[in-house]
Amino acid sequence: MFAFKSSKIDTPQDHELLLHYQESMDLQVLGDLYQRHTEMVYYVCLRYLQDSELSKDAVMNIFEELIYKVNKQEIKDFPRWLYVLSKNHCLMYLRSQKNKSQISLDEFVKFPGDLHQYEQYDEKEEQLMAMEGCLGKLPERQQQSVRLFFLEEKCYKEISESTGYSLNEVKSYIQNGKRNLKNCMEAWNEQQ
Repeated sequence: MFAFKSSKIDTPQDHELLLHYQESMDLQVLGDLYQRHTEMVYYVCLRYLQDSELSKDAVMNIFEELIYKVNKQEIKDFPRWLYVLSKNHCLMYLRSQKNKSQISLDEFVKFPGDLHQYEQYDEKEEQLMAMEGCLGKLPERQQQSVRLFFLEEKCYKEISESTGYSLNEVKSYIQNGKRNLKNCMEAWNEQQ
């Protein structure tokens, strides 16, 4: 089973490990680099797949994908590149599952109510993409507090301890972040 480590990042060290892997092709080096970011990858997958076990499987699959893709692109910011790779992996997985579950005409005639679930899937995927975009537009402290509170399910005290913000600041960042996220999502929905 994959052990998730904190994604406290030292970017220069990431870059050194990446260069070392590209020169040596030593999978242990790539594994060490990836291990530094597995927690971030897991939470990206959990956000999209909404299933803990599927997310753990995705973390392993993304590492396998990483082996082939890391040498095909120039990577300047490994954590950001890995984030995009993880997001795209999950979206591709969701699309493949949608395609696998297309219903036949006979099934549609017997169960017309089931067609609605596919429309809901498209809406959910669009909402997730919009939410991710809106979350990225929040000020850094709001974004960090909202991610820790909602995605990592940390309490105010844990967020305060890990970020150094006071309890009142954490509450304020979460409250303002929720409001700003809601406003952004409403604006996005109006454009649709």
